[in-house]
Amino acid sequence: MALLKAENIKKKYGERTIISNINIELNRGEIVSLLGVSGSGKTTLFHVLSGLIEPEEGNVYLNDEDITNKPGKISYMLQKDLLFPHKKIIDNVSLPLVISGMKKEEARKKADPYFEEFGLKGTQQQYPCQLSGGMRQRAALLRTYLSSNGVALLDEPFSALDTITKSSIHKWYLDVMQHIELSTLFITHDIDEAILLSDRIYVLKGQPGMITDEIIIKEKKPRAEDFNLSDTFMKYKREIIGKL
Repeated sequence: MALLKAENIKKKYGERTIISNINIELNRGEIVSLLGVSGSGKTTLFHVLSGLIEPEEGNVYLNDEDITNKPGKISYMLQKDLLFPHKKIIDNVSLPLVISGMKKEEARKKADPYFEEFGLKGTQQQYPCQLSGGMRQRAALLRTYLSSNGVALLDEPFSALDTITKSSIHKWYLDVMQHIELSTLFITHDIDEAILLSDRIYVLKGQPGMITDEIIIKEKKPRAEDFNLSDTFMKYKREIIGKL
């Protein structure tokens, strides 16, 4: 049974149809990428999935509950980390818990044990300006995890990082996903990133945007250190480029 499911989603802005006939599923423990060029409707679809906007047609289900146009059911992390510069990292991370009604100190206590697992040990009392870009993204991911119902939507969270930092955080991300129960739908236009991180890849293209292909990455995680240099990796990449 799919944890998150979207059925026959269509969304228009004015007279223009942005996405049409979208059907996707996310199973428990999966990392699934939504891959497409800019303008294909990836972010619009995420806005529908997260309940921020209502589709003209179709429904979104979480654990078989209809959550169409119901925000707050699924965590949604945008491209920028959006950490508050005047708040310490512990308070940035625990903010969604406070918003949900938890007292500040209780929220801090709940968040604190995860700092080591997310590679953030010792940063609790620091401010965002004292952290590197990669560390800020880890903090944003921890905040997303703490406010999730087991599902997170990540909209190109690593796109602003340099190549070396991105490679490092990819390895960390796959490792930490093995230890926490978080199923992830991941927007990217980076083919390498999609292959490295995903169990499955949906290809979204056209105007209006439609799901045209589903690619299953058969290699189990964690993958070999040099997987991105292998013939298998290049085969996936050529297949995806052909479909795009």
